[in-house]
Amino acid sequence: MSTTDLIITGSGILGLATAFLAHRQGRRVRVIDRCARPVGSSVQNFGHACFTGQADDIQDLAMTSRAGWQQAAAATGIWAAETGSYIPAMTEPELRVLQEFADHRGPDQARLLGAEEVASAVGNPNLGAVGGAHLPQDMRVDPREAAPAIARWLADRGVEFTWNTTVTEVADGTVSTNRGQFHAEQVVVCPGLGLSALFPSIAEAHGVRTCTLVMSLIERPRHIPTGLALLTGTSLARYDGFAAMPGASALREDLAQREPELVDVIANLMVTDIADGLLIGDSHAYSLSPEPFIDETIADLLLDRVTGILGIDAPVVSQRWLGHYADSTDTNLILEHPDERTTVAVVTSGIGMTLSFGIADRILGGSPIETAASVTADTPTSDEVVMSGR
Repeated sequence: MSTTDLIITGSGILGLATAFLAHRQGRRVRVIDRCARPVGSSVQNFGHACFTGQADDIQDLAMTSRAGWQQAAAATGIWAAETGSYIPAMTEPELRVLQEFADHRGPDQARLLGAEEVASAVGNPNLGAVGGAHLPQDMRVDPREAAPAIARWLADRGVEFTWNTTVTEVADGTVSTNRGQFHAEQVVVCPGLGLSALFPSIAEAHGVRTCTLVMSLIERPRHIPTGLALLTGTSLARYDGFAAMPGASALREDLAQREPELVDVIANLMVTDIADGLLIGDSHAYSLSPEPFIDETIADLLLDRVTGILGIDAPVVSQRWLGHYADSTDTNLILEHPDERTTVAVVTSGIGMTLSFGIADRILGGSPIETAASVTADTPTSDEVVMSGR
C-alpha cells in the first residue's frame, strides 16, 4: 500500500499554501481536488492581502503569512506587489479612526496622508477627501493567476495533484475518493464550502453557510495609477484592527446616516488593480443555499460609489460575478482534529488570501518561513485565531 507523507484535500489558497510549505520542509505531498484547477473562492476575490487591518493579537500570524507570500512569489515567480494600500478619509470620523490607528500601530504600518497626497495616490484630483493613510505592509496578488501558478510550480517539482477527484471520506490517514483510496501519514482537509459534505457535524456545530459577494471587473482608465489598492470607510468599520479604535463607533454611526444603502448590503468597498483591469466590490449576503443571481441594484451601487471616489465618469464593465466563501455564525476559523492524523481547516471569513500562509505554518507545526515576528509552533485552536473581514 503506497503511503505519502501528507495529503491535502482542496486546491484553494489555504491548501496550496500548506502544500508549498510542506514541500519546502521536504515532505512528499499529494493534493486532491474535485475540479480540474483552482476555481473557487481563491480566484474569485480581490487578491488583496490586508495584513495591517487584522487585529492586534494576530499580527504575528499576519506577518508570518506575509513572509510566506514573499517566499512563494520569489520561488514561483507569481506577481506579488508590495506597494501597500491607500485609504482616503472622506469624513472627519474616518480620519479620526485613521489617526488613532496610525498612533497605535506606528509609521511602519500606517502613514497619514494629507488631502492632496491621497487624491494623487488614487488618481482623482477632485476626490474631496479630508485626509487619508497609506498602509505599506499590505500586498496584492492577481487572484486569477496566483493559485493556478502555485499549483503548476508545485506539480513541476514533484507534488502530486489528483484533479477531477471527489473526496468522500477522510479518516485515520485514509482518503476515500471516487477513484479509490489514498493513504498518508497526515491529512489536511481544506474543503472550503465543501465542509458539510465531508464533516457535516463540524459544519453544523459552527453554523457554516455561504457568503456571496457581488463583484465586478472594469477597465482601468489611464488616469488611475497602476497598482492601486484602495480601502474605504466601510473597510474601517469592518476590519478588526481599525474597528477596535475608539472612534470606530462614531464612524459606524456616520456611515449608517450617510451611506445607508452600503450598510444595508454589508459593503466593504474596495478596489484592486490587476492586469485585466480594476476589481471592484463587494457586498455580503449569507445563506445555506444562496440564489445564483446577481442583484444589479447592488452591483450598480458599488460601481457608483467606487467610480465616484476614483473620478471615473463612464466606467466600462468587463465582467460581473458572485464570489463565494464559507462563513460561520460563531467563528472566523475552523481548525479541528477529527482524529490524530486528520486536520480540518476552513477559513470562515473573507481573508483566507491574507492569512493562508500563516495558518498553513501553524497547521504544519512550524515551517521555514523567516520573519521578524515571533510565531509559536503550536497549532492554534479556532479561539486563538480571531480574524477580521467577516
